Amino acid sequence: MSTTKHQIVIIGAGNAGISVASKLLLKNKKLDIALVDPAQKHYYQPAWTLVGSGVFDISKTEREQSSVIPSGTTWIQKKVTTFLPEENKILLDDESTLEYEYLIVAPGIQLNWSEIKGLQDTLGKNGVCSNYSFQHASYTFECMKNLKSGKAIFHNPHTPVKCGGAPHKIMYLAADYFRKHNVLSNINIQYWSGAAKLFAVPHYEKTLLKVCERGNIGLNFMQKLVEVDGPGKKAKFIGIGEQNKDVETWVDFDMIHVTPPQSAPDFIKNSPLANAAGWVDVDKHTLRHNKFENIFSLGDASGLPTSKTGAAIRKQAPVLVENVLSMINGKNPEASYNGYTSCPLVTGYGKLVLAEFDYNNKPQETFPFDQSKERWSMYILKRYILPWLYWSQILTGRA
Repeated sequence: MSTTKHQIVIIGAGNAGISVASKLLLKNKKLDIALVDPAQKHYYQPAWTLVGSGVFDISKTEREQSSVIPSGTTWIQKKVTTFLPEENKILLDDESTLEYEYLIVAPGIQLNWSEIKGLQDTLGKNGVCSNYSFQHASYTFECMKNLKSGKAIFHNPHTPVKCGGAPHKIMYLAADYFRKHNVLSNINIQYWSGAAKLFAVPHYEKTLLKVCERGNIGLNFMQKLVEVDGPGKKAKFIGIGEQNKDVETWVDFDMIHVTPPQSAPDFIKNSPLANAAGWVDVDKHTLRHNKFENIFSLGDASGLPTSKTGAAIRKQAPVLVENVLSMINGKNPEASYNGYTSCPLVTGYGKLVLAEFDYNNKPQETFPFDQSKERWSMYILKRYILPWLYWSQILTGRA
């Protein structure tokens, strides 16, 4: 069994892993960094909501992984099977061993499509769509275009998800699309969610509730989607709240947008790095592991109690980089992350609420105006500026 060793090993070459590697090398180009990720493609997933609403080309969200791997790093195109943190080692799927001095864990989140019975058999047909799939995001717009009357269901699961606003952003866009095409009064739009409310931060939720009123959208909370019968055009929900516990409801639909339940990847959940919920167990301010001092984590797989967004990663990455470099230089990690995250909530074509908040759900706004209001300028930021920023600035460590 072969063993290789690197000073810093980063698990995952998504937004988090690549931006951290780039930032580390900008600070010190002599660092020996390996990135472990078998994926051949790299995706800009925040644009998939716009793809699903017909205003963004899906092909512009995909690039070769090799084109974004920072030069000066070693790319190991394998899967992780096991962590041996006591020995500073990782086992890979070809049974080789990787040794590290510092480990950064950023493999992203796992989409558990199979948890919903029947979903995989019917996704991409029978009016069953999802913007969480590169293969199927464009079908969401087909469903919207073809619906002239009937019932449109938008689902949000009972688990944390990446981009917590995405399950309802597409609903607001659909309502706006139906309005613009004079069919909104013929369509019953319903939101079925495993959460207890529409949005966790009241400052922004008040606007979103008005958007729901505008679209005459029915809200159903504490509901878990367990089955989709595509040919039969119906979905089964089970109540998970105190009032509706275990109550089964079959709901008919003409189109349903499904967000798959999500979790940390299995190889994280089943490892010594995981907390009770399966996420990487790190200090919420320093991003250092609570048990293993030379291990750090950021992004969607980390156990940080904040929304899982690219904007959160953009604030986590500099903190993590500073703390890893401090340790390399024999100092304690002192940089601190305050839980900042952002959800650009598209509320219609040319309308967006830019929600920005911290661990305490307290707004942390960037612009000198009330961001809880719908604005065209913020939509332009999402549609044109953020994709450019991602490819040219964030992945290269400059933003």
